[in-house]
Amino acid sequence: MYNNTFGNIFRLTSFGESHGKAIGGVIDGFPAGIAIDMDFIQQELDRRRPGQSAITTARKEADQVEFLSGIYEGVSTGCSIGFVVWNTNQHSNDYNNMKDVFRPSHADFTYTQKYGIRDHRGGGRSSARETIARVVAGTLAKLALRQLGVRITAFTSQVGEFKLDKDYTAYDLSTIEDNPVRCPDQELAKQMADYIYQTKGEGDTIGGVISCVIQGCPIGLGQPVFGKLHAALGNAMLSINAVKGFEYGQGFSHMEMKGSQQNDIFYRNGEKIAFRTNRSGGIQGGISNGQDIYFRVAFKPVATVLMEQPTVDIYGNETILKARGRHDPCVLPRAVPIVEAMAAMTILDYYLLNKTTHL
Repeated sequence: MYNNTFGNIFRLTSFGESHGKAIGGVIDGFPAGIAIDMDFIQQELDRRRPGQSAITTARKEADQVEFLSGIYEGVSTGCSIGFVVWNTNQHSNDYNNMKDVFRPSHADFTYTQKYGIRDHRGGGRSSARETIARVVAGTLAKLALRQLGVRITAFTSQVGEFKLDKDYTAYDLSTIEDNPVRCPDQELAKQMADYIYQTKGEGDTIGGVISCVIQGCPIGLGQPVFGKLHAALGNAMLSINAVKGFEYGQGFSHMEMKGSQQNDIFYRNGEKIAFRTNRSGGIQGGISNGQDIYFRVAFKPVATVLMEQPTVDIYGNETILKARGRHDPCVLPRAVPIVEAMAAMTILDYYLLNKTTHL
Protein backbone atom coordinates (compact mmCIF):
# COMPACT_ATOMS: atom_id res chain seq x y z
CA MET A 1 0.00 0.00 0.00
CA TYR A 2 1.33 3.43 -0.93
CA ASN A 3 -0.03 7.01 -1.06
CA ASN A 4 -0.08 7.47 2.69
CA THR A 5 1.35 10.99 2.28
CA PHE A 6 -0.64 14.20 1.79
CA GLY A 7 0.75 17.53 0.63
CA ASN A 8 3.62 19.05 -1.37
CA ILE A 9 5.82 21.12 0.96
CA PHE A 10 3.76 20.74 4.14
CA ARG A 11 3.36 16.96 4.15
CA LEU A 12 1.73 14.43 6.44
CA THR A 13 2.57 10.74 6.25
CA SER A 14 0.19 8.79 8.48
CA PHE A 15 0.25 5.22 9.76
CA GLY A 16 -1.84 2.87 11.88
CA GLU A 17 -5.07 0.86 11.88
CA SER A 18 -8.31 1.09 13.83
CA HIS A 19 -7.48 -1.87 16.09
CA GLY A 20 -3.70 -1.72 15.88
CA LYS A 21 -1.46 -0.39 18.65
CA ALA A 22 -1.60 3.25 17.58
CA ILE A 23 -2.36 5.89 14.98
CA GLY A 24 0.44 8.29 14.18
CA GLY A 25 2.30 10.32 11.61
CA VAL A 26 5.32 12.28 10.50
CA ILE A 27 4.96 15.91 9.38
CA ASP A 28 7.56 17.45 7.07
CA GLY A 29 7.83 21.08 6.00
CA PHE A 30 6.32 22.65 9.09
CA PRO A 31 7.84 26.11 9.65
CA ALA A 32 10.22 26.69 12.54
CA GLY A 33 9.41 29.08 15.35
CA ILE A 34 5.69 28.35 15.67
CA ALA A 35 4.44 28.24 19.27
CA ILE A 36 2.75 24.89 19.84
CA ASP A 37 -0.41 25.17 21.93
CA MET A 38 -0.83 21.67 23.36
CA ASP A 39 -4.18 22.51 24.96
CA PHE A 40 -5.53 23.62 21.58
CA ILE A 41 -4.30 20.44 19.90
CA GLN A 42 -6.01 18.28 22.53
CA GLN A 43 -9.16 20.36 22.25
CA GLU A 44 -9.30 19.64 18.51
CA LEU A 45 -8.69 15.93 19.09
CA ASP A 46 -11.50 15.94 21.66
CA ARG A 47 -13.85 17.33 19.00
CA ARG A 48 -13.04 14.32 16.80
CA ARG A 49 -12.76 11.59 19.43
CA PRO A 50 -15.43 8.89 19.87
CA GLY A 51 -17.87 8.64 22.76
CA GLN A 52 -18.51 12.38 23.13
CA SER A 53 -22.32 12.26 22.96
CA ALA A 54 -25.33 9.97 22.64
CA ILE A 55 -25.34 10.42 18.84
CA THR A 56 -21.79 9.11 18.27
CA THR A 57 -20.09 5.74 18.65
CA ALA A 58 -19.77 4.47 22.22
CA ARG A 59 -16.07 3.64 21.81
CA LYS A 60 -14.12 5.37 24.59
CA GLU A 61 -10.67 6.69 23.70
CA ALA A 62 -8.70 9.49 25.34
CA ASP A 63 -6.99 10.24 22.01
CA GLN A 64 -4.05 11.98 23.67
CA VAL A 65 -1.21 12.82 21.31
CA GLU A 66 2.42 12.16 22.18
CA PHE A 67 4.95 14.17 20.17
CA LEU A 68 8.25 12.42 19.51
CA SER A 69 10.29 15.04 17.65
CA GLY A 70 10.30 18.47 16.01
CA ILE A 71 9.19 20.47 19.07
CA TYR A 72 11.54 21.95 21.65
CA GLU A 73 10.45 24.03 24.65
CA GLY A 74 7.02 24.48 23.15
CA VAL A 75 8.19 25.74 19.74
CA SER A 76 8.58 24.00 16.37
CA THR A 77 12.20 23.49 15.34
CA GLY A 78 11.67 23.06 11.59
CA CYS A 79 12.60 19.38 11.83
CA SER A 80 10.20 16.53 11.10
CA ILE A 81 7.44 16.31 13.70
CA GLY A 82 6.73 12.73 14.73
CA PHE A 83 3.69 11.88 16.83
CA VAL A 84 1.61 8.95 18.04
CA VAL A 85 -1.85 8.43 19.57
CA TRP A 86 -2.21 5.08 21.33
CA ASN A 87 -5.32 2.94 20.87
CA THR A 88 -6.60 1.76 24.25
CA ASN A 89 -10.24 0.66 23.85
CA GLN A 90 -10.47 -1.82 20.98
CA HIS A 91 -13.21 -4.47 21.03
CA SER A 92 -11.85 -6.60 18.20
CA ASN A 93 -14.08 -9.57 18.99
CA ASP A 94 -17.08 -7.50 17.93
CA TYR A 95 -15.91 -7.99 14.34
CA ASN A 96 -15.36 -11.77 14.34
CA ASN A 97 -18.62 -12.43 12.49
CA MET A 98 -17.44 -10.09 9.69
CA LYS A 99 -14.10 -11.80 9.10
CA ASP A 100 -15.21 -13.82 6.08
CA VAL A 101 -18.03 -11.64 4.73
CA PHE A 102 -18.16 -8.38 2.84
CA ARG A 103 -20.09 -5.46 4.34
CA PRO A 104 -22.23 -3.76 1.65
CA SER A 105 -20.72 -0.46 0.38
CA HIS A 106 -17.68 -0.86 2.66
CA ALA A 107 -14.02 -1.17 1.63
CA ASP A 108 -13.96 -4.86 2.56
CA PHE A 109 -14.46 -6.15 -0.99
CA THR A 110 -12.13 -3.75 -2.79
CA TYR A 111 -9.33 -4.17 -0.22
CA THR A 112 -9.53 -7.96 -0.51
CA GLN A 113 -9.55 -7.85 -4.29
CA LYS A 114 -6.61 -5.40 -4.45
CA TYR A 115 -4.34 -6.76 -1.70
CA GLY A 116 -5.53 -10.32 -1.18
CA ILE A 117 -5.82 -9.63 2.56
CA ARG A 118 -7.65 -7.25 4.85
CA ASP A 119 -7.80 -6.34 8.53
CA HIS A 120 -11.46 -6.91 9.36
CA ARG A 121 -11.12 -5.45 12.89
CA GLY A 122 -12.90 -2.14 12.64
CA GLY A 123 -11.94 -1.78 9.01
CA GLY A 124 -8.20 -1.61 9.62
CA ARG A 125 -6.61 1.13 7.55
CA SER A 126 -9.95 2.04 5.93
CA SER A 127 -11.37 3.05 9.32
CA ALA A 128 -12.08 6.70 10.01
CA ARG A 129 -9.86 6.30 13.07
CA GLU A 130 -7.01 7.04 10.65
CA THR A 131 -8.22 10.66 10.60
CA ILE A 132 -6.70 11.24 14.04
CA ALA A 133 -3.38 11.87 12.26
CA ARG A 134 -5.08 14.40 9.99
CA VAL A 135 -6.49 16.32 12.94
CA VAL A 136 -3.09 16.50 14.65
CA ALA A 137 -1.41 17.78 11.48
CA GLY A 138 -4.31 20.06 10.62
CA THR A 139 -4.30 21.62 14.07
CA LEU A 140 -0.58 22.39 13.73
CA ALA A 141 -1.39 23.95 10.36
CA LYS A 142 -4.07 26.07 12.05
CA LEU A 143 -1.49 27.32 14.55
CA ALA A 144 0.79 28.41 11.69
CA LEU A 145 -2.11 30.01 9.78
CA ARG A 146 -3.08 32.05 12.85
CA GLN A 147 0.01 34.17 12.22
CA LEU A 148 -1.37 35.00 8.77
CA GLY A 149 -4.81 35.87 10.12
CA VAL A 150 -6.43 32.84 8.49
CA ARG A 151 -9.44 31.34 10.26
CA ILE A 152 -11.15 28.09 9.26
CA THR A 153 -14.62 27.13 10.50
CA ALA A 154 -16.63 24.08 9.46
CA PHE A 155 -20.15 23.20 10.61
CA THR A 156 -22.95 20.73 9.98
CA SER A 157 -25.36 22.29 7.50
CA GLN A 158 -27.52 19.26 6.66
CA VAL A 159 -28.49 15.90 8.18
CA GLY A 160 -30.82 13.87 6.00
CA GLU A 161 -33.61 16.26 4.98
CA PHE A 162 -32.90 18.72 7.80
CA LYS A 163 -30.79 21.58 6.42
CA LEU A 164 -29.92 25.23 6.88
CA ASP A 165 -31.91 27.46 4.54
CA LYS A 166 -29.73 30.59 4.63
CA ASP A 167 -26.26 31.64 3.53
CA TYR A 168 -23.49 31.04 6.09
CA THR A 169 -23.21 34.79 6.68
CA ALA A 170 -26.66 34.75 8.31
CA TYR A 171 -25.47 32.54 11.20
CA ASP A 172 -23.24 33.02 14.22
CA LEU A 173 -20.58 30.41 13.53
CA SER A 174 -19.12 30.86 17.02
CA THR A 175 -22.09 28.87 18.39
CA ILE A 176 -21.45 25.56 16.63
CA GLU A 177 -19.94 23.98 19.76
CA ASP A 178 -23.13 24.75 21.71
CA ASN A 179 -24.76 21.53 20.49
CA PRO A 180 -23.52 17.98 19.75
CA VAL A 181 -24.32 18.19 16.02
CA ARG A 182 -22.13 21.32 15.51
CA CYS A 183 -24.80 23.27 13.64
CA PRO A 184 -25.05 27.09 14.04
CA ASP A 185 -28.87 27.01 14.17
CA GLN A 186 -29.67 25.75 17.68
CA GLU A 187 -33.30 24.79 16.98
CA LEU A 188 -32.41 22.95 13.79
CA ALA A 189 -29.52 21.29 15.62
CA LYS A 190 -31.98 19.79 18.11
CA GLN A 191 -34.07 18.39 15.28
CA MET A 192 -30.95 16.96 13.66
CA ALA A 193 -29.81 15.37 16.93
CA ASP A 194 -33.24 13.83 17.54
CA TYR A 195 -33.26 12.41 14.03
CA ILE A 196 -29.76 10.94 14.40
CA TYR A 197 -30.73 9.39 17.74
CA GLN A 198 -33.90 7.93 16.22
CA THR A 199 -31.89 6.50 13.30
CA LYS A 200 -29.39 5.01 15.74
CA GLY A 201 -32.22 3.29 17.59
CA GLU A 202 -33.33 1.69 14.33
CA GLY A 203 -29.85 0.28 13.81
CA ASP A 204 -29.47 2.44 10.73
CA THR A 205 -27.29 5.39 9.66
CA ILE A 206 -27.76 8.79 7.99
CA GLY A 207 -25.58 11.18 5.98
CA GLY A 208 -25.55 14.89 5.30
CA VAL A 209 -23.42 17.93 4.47
CA ILE A 210 -20.62 19.83 6.22
CA SER A 211 -19.96 23.40 5.10
CA CYS A 212 -16.65 25.17 5.62
CA VAL A 213 -15.57 28.81 5.51
CA ILE A 214 -11.94 29.99 5.22
CA GLN A 215 -11.56 33.64 6.18
CA GLY A 216 -8.46 35.80 5.74
CA CYS A 217 -6.86 33.67 3.03
CA PRO A 218 -4.17 35.66 1.19
CA ILE A 219 -4.68 36.55 -2.47
CA GLY A 220 -2.70 34.47 -4.94
CA LEU A 221 -2.75 30.89 -3.61
CA GLY A 222 -3.09 28.28 -6.33
CA GLN A 223 -2.03 27.85 -9.95
CA PRO A 224 -4.24 28.41 -13.00
CA VAL A 225 -3.93 24.99 -14.67
CA PHE A 226 -3.21 21.76 -12.76
CA GLY A 227 -2.62 23.38 -9.38
CA LYS A 228 -5.99 25.05 -8.89
CA LEU A 229 -6.71 25.79 -5.23
CA HIS A 230 -10.27 24.54 -5.41
CA ALA A 231 -9.05 21.29 -7.00
CA ALA A 232 -6.60 20.84 -4.12
CA LEU A 233 -9.38 21.44 -1.58
CA GLY A 234 -11.60 18.98 -3.45
CA ASN A 235 -8.84 16.37 -3.42
CA ALA A 236 -8.37 16.89 0.32
CA MET A 237 -12.07 16.59 1.13
CA LEU A 238 -12.70 13.60 -1.15
CA SER A 239 -9.90 11.73 0.66
CA ILE A 240 -11.98 11.74 3.87
CA ASN A 241 -13.89 8.55 4.68
CA ALA A 242 -17.54 8.54 3.51
CA VAL A 243 -17.24 11.75 1.42
CA LYS A 244 -19.18 11.54 -1.83
CA GLY A 245 -19.30 15.12 -3.10
CA PHE A 246 -17.59 18.52 -3.07
CA GLU A 247 -18.70 21.91 -4.35
CA TYR A 248 -17.27 25.37 -3.76
CA GLY A 249 -18.85 28.79 -4.12
CA GLN A 250 -22.39 28.43 -5.35
CA GLY A 251 -21.48 25.12 -6.94
CA PHE A 252 -24.26 23.43 -8.87
CA SER A 253 -26.65 26.31 -8.22
CA HIS A 254 -24.56 28.30 -10.75
CA MET A 255 -26.35 26.25 -13.42
CA GLU A 256 -29.63 28.01 -12.63
CA MET A 257 -28.18 31.48 -13.33
CA LYS A 258 -27.14 33.42 -16.41
CA GLY A 259 -23.63 34.84 -16.62
CA SER A 260 -24.85 38.37 -15.98
CA GLN A 261 -26.46 37.17 -12.75
CA GLN A 262 -23.60 34.94 -11.63
CA ASN A 263 -20.63 37.25 -12.17
CA ASP A 264 -19.00 38.86 -9.11
CA ILE A 265 -18.89 42.55 -10.00
CA PHE A 266 -15.80 44.61 -9.13
CA TYR A 267 -15.95 48.07 -7.60
CA ARG A 268 -13.48 50.52 -6.08
CA ASN A 269 -13.49 50.72 -2.29
CA GLY A 270 -11.12 53.53 -1.36
CA GLU A 271 -7.68 52.49 -2.57
CA LYS A 272 -8.67 48.85 -3.01
CA ILE A 273 -10.52 46.79 -5.59
CA ALA A 274 -13.45 44.92 -4.04
CA PHE A 275 -16.32 42.61 -5.02
CA ARG A 276 -20.04 43.22 -4.62
CA THR A 277 -20.76 39.49 -4.28
CA ASN A 278 -18.84 36.26 -3.65
CA ARG A 279 -20.59 33.68 -5.79
CA SER A 280 -17.19 32.36 -6.88
CA GLY A 281 -16.43 31.20 -3.35
CA GLY A 282 -13.19 33.15 -2.96
CA ILE A 283 -11.40 31.42 -5.85
CA GLN A 284 -11.23 32.59 -9.48
CA GLY A 285 -9.15 30.98 -12.18
CA GLY A 286 -7.94 28.48 -9.60
CA ILE A 287 -6.37 31.28 -7.50
CA SER A 288 -7.60 32.75 -4.20
CA ASN A 289 -8.94 36.31 -4.58
CA GLY A 290 -8.93 37.38 -0.92
CA GLN A 291 -12.63 36.84 -0.26
CA ASP A 292 -14.02 34.12 2.00
CA ILE A 293 -13.47 30.66 0.55
CA TYR A 294 -16.51 28.54 1.21
CA PHE A 295 -17.41 25.01 0.17
CA ARG A 296 -19.69 22.08 0.98
CA VAL A 297 -18.77 18.43 1.55
CA ALA A 298 -21.36 15.65 1.18
CA PHE A 299 -21.06 12.60 3.44
CA LYS A 300 -22.89 9.35 2.73
CA PRO A 301 -24.52 7.34 5.53
CA VAL A 302 -22.05 5.08 7.38
CA ALA A 303 -21.82 1.75 5.51
CA THR A 304 -21.95 -0.44 8.63
CA VAL A 305 -25.55 -0.71 9.84
CA LEU A 306 -26.71 -2.74 12.85
CA MET A 307 -29.46 -4.59 11.05
CA GLU A 308 -29.59 -7.66 8.85
CA GLN A 309 -28.44 -7.17 5.26
CA PRO A 310 -27.89 -9.67 2.45
CA THR A 311 -24.29 -10.02 1.28
CA VAL A 312 -21.76 -12.64 0.17
CA ASP A 313 -18.79 -14.22 1.91
CA ILE A 314 -15.21 -14.30 0.63
CA TYR A 315 -16.04 -17.49 -1.32
CA GLY A 316 -18.97 -15.88 -3.13
CA ASN A 317 -21.70 -17.65 -1.12
CA GLU A 318 -24.79 -15.58 -0.39
CA THR A 319 -25.38 -14.99 3.31
CA ILE A 320 -26.91 -12.59 5.83
CA LEU A 321 -24.80 -10.21 7.89
CA LYS A 322 -25.86 -8.44 11.07
CA ALA A 323 -22.96 -6.25 12.12
CA ARG A 324 -21.99 -5.82 15.74
CA GLY A 325 -19.73 -3.32 17.45
CA ARG A 326 -19.70 0.41 18.17
CA HIS A 327 -20.40 2.57 15.14
CA ASP A 328 -21.44 6.15 14.42
CA PRO A 329 -25.03 6.51 13.22
CA CYS A 330 -23.92 9.76 11.55
CA VAL A 331 -20.31 10.84 10.97
CA LEU A 332 -20.99 14.56 10.57
CA PRO A 333 -20.53 15.82 14.16
CA ARG A 334 -17.09 14.18 14.46
CA ALA A 335 -16.14 14.99 10.85
CA VAL A 336 -16.37 18.76 11.36
CA PRO A 337 -12.81 19.04 12.81
CA ILE A 338 -11.55 16.66 10.11
CA VAL A 339 -12.84 18.95 7.36
CA GLU A 340 -11.21 21.91 9.10
CA ALA A 341 -7.94 20.00 9.42
CA MET A 342 -7.78 19.04 5.76
CA ALA A 343 -8.60 22.61 4.75
CA ALA A 344 -5.88 23.97 7.04
CA MET A 345 -3.26 21.57 5.67
CA THR A 346 -4.18 22.50 2.10
CA ILE A 347 -4.07 26.26 2.68
CA LEU A 348 -0.75 26.12 4.56
CA ASP A 349 0.75 23.86 1.88
CA TYR A 350 -0.35 26.22 -0.91
CA TYR A 351 0.87 29.24 1.04
CA LEU A 352 4.31 27.65 1.31
CA LEU A 353 4.19 26.69 -2.38
CA ASN A 354 3.33 30.28 -3.28
CA LYS A 355 6.38 31.52 -1.36
CA THR A 356 8.68 29.22 -3.35
CA THR A 357 7.43 30.68 -6.65
CA HIS A 358 8.13 34.28 -5.56
CA LEU A 359 11.76 34.07 -4.43
